[in-house]
Order: sequence, then structure tokens, then C-alpha cells
Amino acid sequence: MFKYTNVTNVKEFMIIGFPELPPEYYGMVSFFLFLVFTAILFGNVFILAVIICEHNLHKPTYVIFFNLAMTDLLFGTVTLPKIIARYWWNDMMCSFGACFAQMYFVHSLGVIQSLILLLMALDRFVAIRFPFRYVVLFTNKNISISCGLCWVLTFILMMGIVLHALTLPYCDRNTIRQCYCDHNSITNLGCGDDVAYVKWVAFANAMVTLLAPLIFIIISYFSIIMAVRKMSVPERHHKVLSTCAPQIFITCLYFVPRCIVYLTDNLGIKFSLNARIIITMMYSLIPPAINPVIYCLKTMEIKTALTQRFSNRKISLAPQSDKMKNVKSFA
Repeated sequence: MFKYTNVTNVKEFMIIGFPELPPEYYGMVSFFLFLVFTAILFGNVFILAVIICEHNLHKPTYVIFFNLAMTDLLFGTVTLPKIIARYWWNDMMCSFGACFAQMYFVHSLGVIQSLILLLMALDRFVAIRFPFRYVVLFTNKNISISCGLCWVLTFILMMGIVLHALTLPYCDRNTIRQCYCDHNSITNLGCGDDVAYVKWVAFANAMVTLLAPLIFIIISYFSIIMAVRKMSVPERHHKVLSTCAPQIFITCLYFVPRCIVYLTDNLGIKFSLNARIIITMMYSLIPPAINPVIYCLKTMEIKTALTQRFSNRKISLAPQSDKMKNVKSFA
């Protein structure tokens, strides 16, 4: 009986993207992905710059927003350039090491996003349910340390998952039917007896890092809503809901499609390949692209900071225009 040896013959992976997409749509798809990448890049850089420059935003909540914007920016940078190149220049090949590196950062940033959203829910939960303890527990220092731990511990954890996948031999298949290298797509190409075990370990890790934060987030926001219903002051009621609404929306955008993909993959529920890829791209790209819009339009302090910044600029420009008029009149 033939046995697989732990020898990898694959030197490159071929990233297919959308397998059933007709060639005449390649240009349109690549242009759309380029627009999404541009929105992610400029939108999140703008949010990072606003939080850095506006001193009144140097608060725990906005330290969390800063870290979420950073993960969104990095996620788009890691995933989109390669798939854009695939459809613009038909550049489908990705080296073995580059593909595993992309997988590492894709899943690491996904876990970090999950933990940052957990911190966001915890921030609102303590602020509303225990307001007097909030100023003691949620300081800039404490939140910065917490966010830093999210990054460091996740990178260490995901290194183990990626190294575990590297123990598999990759014998002859190298076609990735996805828009980027992820764990499921790569380990499907592995050969040998350990493939199922490697995939099970990764799935268990995904469920812990996805469902554990999600359960706490649901409990936190449910508790907040129940507390808001008991408030007697309507203005306070509206203020709390307007503060939490953008965060709940961001959380749903991130978690709902991801849960659908993970659970259907492992419960035997079958989607068409293109449908699965589209859902994956939804939770990968829609939140990073629209989060900056949500921050600007739905977060009162950022709106106020931007309004003041632009109004101050108009005031500073007004005297200059008056001086120019005076110079012209003397002339």
C-alpha cells in the first residue's frame, strides 16, 4: 500500500479567484476590487490620522477604534493586491512561502479583529453598567496594553497553526479556489493521513477565537439594551443607543458572514463555490471599507472634531481673503 512521505513537491500555488468568472468580466472585477482597496487604504489612513491629530480623541474608546482601523488597513493590504494582479495581469502564481505568509496574516488579523471587537463591547458594557468604575479600569494605558496583548498573543498563537499546516506534505495539487491563501484552501491540497487532524485543530481554534468573543459580545450588548430600557431620561436613552449602534453594526458585519462560512464548511452544508467565495470576500472586505464611514457619520465625537477642524480652517482663511481684498483696493 502506497504511503505519503513528508516531502513537499509544490513550489508555487495558483490562486484562481472566482473559478466560474468569464474572462470578459476580469477587467470590471479588478477595477471594482481596486476601488475597494483604495477605499480601505484612504478611509482607514484618514481615521488613523484624525485620531492621532485630535487630542480630544485620545480616549480609551478611540484607542480601540485606532487598533480596529489598523487591522482593517493591514487586512486589505495583505489580501487585495494579489487578487487585483490576478485579474489585471493574469498573475495567478504565488510562491509557497508567500502563500503561507499570507495565510498567517489573514488569520492573525481576523483573530485580532475579533478580540478588538470584544474590547469594544467590554468598553461600552462597563461604561453603561458600571460608570463609576469605568474611569478607573478603562484608562489609555490599560487599553493600550490590552490591545498590544491582542496583537502579540494572536501572532504567537497563529504561528503554531501555520507551522502545524507546514507539517503536511503537499504532493502535486496547487490550485487554490479562493481569492487569497487561507488555511482551509491550503490544507485541502495537503496529502497524507494527518490532513483531517490539522484541519480539526484549526477549526477548534477558529471556534474558540470566533465564538467565545461573539458570545460575550452578544451578552454585553443585550445587557446594555436591557439597562437602557430601564432608564427614565429619554435623552440619555437616545445617547446610549446612538453610541452603541455603530459598534453593533460593525460587529454584525464582521461576525455573521464569518460564522456562516465556518459552520457550513464543517457541518456538511454545501454552497456553490462562487457563493462561498463571495461570502468570504463580504466579511473580509466590506467591514474594512465602510468602517471609516461609520466612524465619521455615526460617532458624535469624531463628527464634532472634524466639524470644528473644518470650521477653524474656514475662519483662518477668512482674514487672508480680507487682506487680499485690501491689497487690491490700495493697488
